[in-house]
Amino acid sequence: MDLPVSLFPASWHWISLTLSLFVFHHLATTIRWKHLAAPAQLNLLLGFVVSLILLWSLRAGVKPGLNLHLLGAMVATLALGPRLAIVALGLALAGITLNGALEWQAWPLNFLLMGVAPVLAAQLWLRTVERRLPAHLFVFIFVVAFIGSAVTAMLQGVLAAAAMVAGSAYSFAFLASDYLPYLLLLGFAEAWMSGAAITLMVVYRPDWVVAFDDRRYLIDK
Repeated sequence: MDLPVSLFPASWHWISLTLSLFVFHHLATTIRWKHLAAPAQLNLLLGFVVSLILLWSLRAGVKPGLNLHLLGAMVATLALGPRLAIVALGLALAGITLNGALEWQAWPLNFLLMGVAPVLAAQLWLRTVERRLPAHLFVFIFVVAFIGSAVTAMLQGVLAAAAMVAGSAYSFAFLASDYLPYLLLLGFAEAWMSGAAITLMVVYRPDWVVAFDDRRYLIDK
């Protein structure tokens, strides 16, 4: 979902810019940037950025702000870790903004709703599953990757819808009847796309998935 600048008052964009600056500062001071000096890690990050730009360019919608597209937040979080996932989603958002799909004034608000929020939700889902369920490969693939991707995408859509209602862009009745039901279909598609991607990476390139630990999920299972 790409939220155009016209849907919200200027105060929302200024507040979003301030919050985004805090996020930038946190990322700049906590990410181990030297790890990106390794070509494999940098290529993985850039590969996600390009893939997300292409993924977000394939969208459908009939009204401003009500575009539906796959998100990719869960697979990015599992592969890169939450901090680099936010970086990847932020760069992808900058890519589609450069392409003219979004105004720069709306970038901070979309960054918070499409980048920061879904990655935090994905990380929370991962940690909850790790605490509540046994450490098993199928739990990681089906509960974390498949179901978690669907939940993350639908939560992001609900959060964006709540923002539009709070900003008086659309009424809750309109979104409840003409937008929110489609999030179920989006969640189903997100689950298959992200779940399949994580499955392939775990099988063929487990070193690309930072959240996957052989010792936890494979040894003595």
